[in-house]
Order: sequence, then C-alpha cells, then structure tokens
Amino acid sequence: MMKCGGTSDSKPADAEIQSIINEVKGTVEDKVGKKLDTYEPVSYKTQVVAGTNYFVKVNIGDEHIHLRIFAPLPHTNQPKELSDVQRGKTAEDELCYF
Repeated sequence: MMKCGGTSDSKPADAEIQSIINEVKGTVEDKVGKKLDTYEPVSYKTQVVAGTNYFVKVNIGDEHIHLRIFAPLPHTNQPKELSDVQRGKTAEDELCYF
C-alpha cells in the first residue's frame, strides 16, 4: 500500500514502463553522454503528486541507472519529462526517492 506522498513498493517493469522510458530516451542519452543500445527497465516505483513520478531502474549494459520521470496529469496534454538520472548503480541497488 502506498502512503500519501511516499513511493509505492517496487514492482517489476512491464511494457507500460518500457513505453514511458522510451519517451525520454533521447534526454537520457544526452545526460549519460552516449547512445544506449541496451535500455531495459528492471523495476519501478511510483509517487502520486500533481501527476506521477516514476522511479525506474534501467539496465544500460555496463551499468544500471535510476531515472526519475514526471508524467503530468493527462488533461494537461504535456509530455513526460526526465527529472533526474542517477548513474553507477548495480542490479542490487534499491530504487529510492531522489
């Protein structure tokens, strides 16, 4: 169960999460400074705000990264945006709020 303002429990990534991270892939590549041939979501957490924050652990081949993606409320018709990237993560690192 999610507490108000907190993040959900970690869940395995699915096709919806792959679609969400695909929307910000170009920005992620700019932030990490390279083209990502491997770009596979592993797990994710959500946080409901005025929209939804997605915290996603992503395998990029030689390392894992954690992404924070903000999805505005649907009625705003605004695109999802990459809020932050954490690099140098491992498959075992817990996905936390950042």
